[in-house]
Amino acid sequence: MFIFKRLAFILVLITTACVSEPLVLKGSDGSTIPPAFASFSGIPIPEPAYIDLEATRALGYGENWSGTLVFTTPFASHEIFDFYISEMPKFGWSDVATVRARISHLTYIKDKKAIQILIEKDGNSGAYVSITAIPNNTGISDVR
Repeated sequence: MFIFKRLAFILVLITTACVSEPLVLKGSDGSTIPPAFASFSGIPIPEPAYIDLEATRALGYGENWSGTLVFTTPFASHEIFDFYISEMPKFGWSDVATVRARISHLTYIKDKKAIQILIEKDGNSGAYVSITAIPNNTGISDVR
């Protein structure tokens, strides 16, 4: 019995020694490269989400980005719809239009920006999400 306890202890030591920290991408100056979604601040992104680099077209960074962000997520489309209904106001966005359908549409405004979110089933059990941000020069900043 003592041999089995000792063997188990050695096995635990070996497996914990083999556990490594996740890889962190660093820039040439040694700084950490931010995750892909860090460029799109000011909007909630569900976790996990996987950016579609072929379909995403965006300019700018942080609060000043415009263009289209496309990603997939393992959550069902109706769950993502509910996520944005719940989370966008927490980020200061006012809803303009909401349509729940096969391809759901949500439109929000905040300051000098408008956001349209399209949500559809991705062919599996997850969702395909497209978020388009454009300047809002209408003078309308809050529709409540």
